[in-house]
Parts: sequence; C-alpha cells; structure tokens
Amino acid sequence: MVSRGVGVERINPGELAPPSGFSHAVAASGRLIFLAGQTALRADGRIEGGSVLHQFERAMGNLLVALRAAGGGPADLVSLTLYLVDIDGYRAHAREAGEIWRRLAGRDYPAMAAIGVHRLWDPEALVEVQGIAVLSADGSGLGWPGVARPGWLPG
Repeated sequence: MVSRGVGVERINPGELAPPSGFSHAVAASGRLIFLAGQTALRADGRIEGGSVLHQFERAMGNLLVALRAAGGGPADLVSLTLYLVDIDGYRAHAREAGEIWRRLAGRDYPAMAAIGVHRLWDPEALVEVQGIAVLSADGSGLGWPGVARPGWLPG
C-alpha cells in the first residue's frame, strides 16, 4: 500500500507485516528539516512529568513546536526515533502512546524506531524524540491538518 502527500510517499508493502503506528518506508522530496532530540523539558529548563506517557506527550509536543517554527506540521515528519530509558514500560502502554500520537500528529506515520537506552542527557528524562521532516521545495509544509494540539503549543 502506498500513501502519497505533498512530496511524501508512505510505503507499506503487502509482503511485510502490517505496520502499526509507523510506516515501513517513506520517500520524500523537498526541503529537509532535521529536528533535534526533544525531551519533556519545559521552557523553564525543568523536565515535566514522572511517567513515560506524560513525558512522551510533552517531548512530542516540543518536537512539533520546533517543526512548526520551521514551517511544517506533523504530516511532514518522515522519520522519528524514540530513545527510551524504560522501553518495557513504554511497550506496556503502547496503545495509550498511539492515542497520544494520533491526537498530536494524526494518522500519518513516519518511518520509526524505538531504542532502549541506559539514560538520557537530563537524568529525569525518560523519553527523547528526534525526527526528520520534509517540506515542499518552496519551504511550505502540509501543516496541521485538523489535528488537536495541547495547550502549550502556540497558535
């Protein structure tokens, strides 16, 4: 199955297991946006939330703020890497994490990987999210197509 957007093609071959919460491959053309790893860091420099789900939501929100500042939106994400201190804890709440993703980013899934790590830069951080997005050649993105944003996201 192939799903196309502006400059983005999500590829999920029938020969592979159906993806759940990711795309097997994403082809893209346009302006690349490399998004630094984001944690649940608030503007005051402190980590928010003690649970992996709360931190995932905040980290994704922070990543989307950076993406929006670059002119893009969730549908422009082509690759996402999650770094997780407690990967088993995250897996135990995968359904809830999927609900958070759909609320923040919709149903367009990038190519994704989740990697278990010993610790992150901030000792309180449980999750770090890093991504790559592609905007059209003129720099415009697909935007925020009817996706709800949490209160800390501007506009």
